[in-house]
Amino acid sequence: MKNSRLTVFLLVTCFALWGLVNNMSDNLVPAFQRIFTMDQDRAVLVQVAFYGAYAVLALFTSILVEEFSFRTGILLGLGVYVCGALLYIPACMKQSFDFYFVGIFVVAGGCAILEASSNSCMLALGDPASAIRRLNFAQAMNPVGSIVGIFIAQKAILAHLNPATVEERLAMSPEALRPIVHSELTWICVPYVGLCLVMLAIWAYFLTHPIVTRIETGTQRAPFSRRCLHVAGAVVATALPFVLTGILFPNMDKLAWMLCGMIGPLVCILAMPSYRESLKALAMTPRYTLGLVALFAYVGMQIAVWTWMNVYGQKELGVAPDVSANYYILAIAIHIANCWAGTYAMKWIAPWKIMAAYCVLGLVCCFGTIYLPATVLFSVCGVPFSANVIALMGISLFMAILFPTIYGIALGGLDPKRFKLGGPGMIMAILGGAIITPWMASVIGAKESVFFKLVPMMDFTWDANLRTSSGALRASFFIPAICFVAMFAYAVAFRGTPRRREDAR
Repeated sequence: MKNSRLTVFLLVTCFALWGLVNNMSDNLVPAFQRIFTMDQDRAVLVQVAFYGAYAVLALFTSILVEEFSFRTGILLGLGVYVCGALLYIPACMKQSFDFYFVGIFVVAGGCAILEASSNSCMLALGDPASAIRRLNFAQAMNPVGSIVGIFIAQKAILAHLNPATVEERLAMSPEALRPIVHSELTWICVPYVGLCLVMLAIWAYFLTHPIVTRIETGTQRAPFSRRCLHVAGAVVATALPFVLTGILFPNMDKLAWMLCGMIGPLVCILAMPSYRESLKALAMTPRYTLGLVALFAYVGMQIAVWTWMNVYGQKELGVAPDVSANYYILAIAIHIANCWAGTYAMKWIAPWKIMAAYCVLGLVCCFGTIYLPATVLFSVCGVPFSANVIALMGISLFMAILFPTIYGIALGGLDPKRFKLGGPGMIMAILGGAIITPWMASVIGAKESVFFKLVPMMDFTWDANLRTSSGALRASFFIPAICFVAMFAYAVAFRGTPRRREDAR
């Protein structure tokens, strides 16, 4: 039995959907920074909540798809997103950033379950020999969703921000500020809540239509009651650390809180012998474990660069937030084009070679972003371009194909019995977005950093509105450069095609 074209089309559509949500969330950082008049260190908690959810729920999703199916994971992911998006409504009414933090975490939790299930499902749909290319094709829809998300964020969120500066907002009375904030937060709710209709339509389809994969076909399953018990235990184990740490340590650092949340699913896996054996086998496979590191570096770099691209445009060329969003849109557009080009080139060139070349070129673009001048070279439709901004967009160009290629290389040759744990487990590396983005923020918002010594010629005059300086902003791009080096090393180290390991134990 084969999958219908509509089933495959909607599965690929899911790749676009979480890309859309991811990139709308990137724009929440500058939006909340202005709305709630907060520093980068607090505004970046948006990304801590979003990508921390991926790390927490990756292992839970491994258990879910192992006990049931990839389709179950997709259905749950879509449903959890809808619940999280609806939390934005009371968050808007209360004008509470902390409430939004919870809503963002739940929305991201839905995306995490959806992405962890869909990536592995796509690899398992057909011939293992074409798995990396097939996943690259599906992942090429992710930036399509991203560019739609950026457009929606630009028109529905950033364009409706009140032009009042931080200083002007601080000078306002609570009565004068409240309606401004309410209007801005309402426009944040609109796209997230509106997207629920699309998610529910796809959920209804998958509820009544199966997804057939080579991994699940003919698989012998444990009794239904035992599988439900395992998943219920995973749910409790996932929720318990959050509840306990939240009660015992209410002022705990949010990133530390997220990391504590990873303990429960890990303990749950270690408590079950079959899962423990699979986890041990995965940990003993360098291709897999170092793939986690490479994917951690990629996701952290991607989210950090795209999060701070808007601020970079504002600071370096002095444009408004909605104008600066055009750099983001163009960067995603060339990223999409190169995703398709890179995927097509894999018909003749080994994926690891393309990945290695892109890492080298991306590294060059990082240095261009740091050192090239901000002199305007030309303008298009009122949007100015300089050498350093062009280099910044070049980073996005050469991020293409890296995620699915790392994912495919790491899972290449993996014993099918380990696949359903290892595939979603790879998504745990998306934690990089919750760690590298704040690391980059700490440099951007600093008045002194070890990276500053590498750019002594830059201007370190403090901008009170953007809460950074040109020198700090440029120096922060040494962090993406480090990530490109790590990914290049992984591509070269695991350039061969592994044989499948048949483990009969």
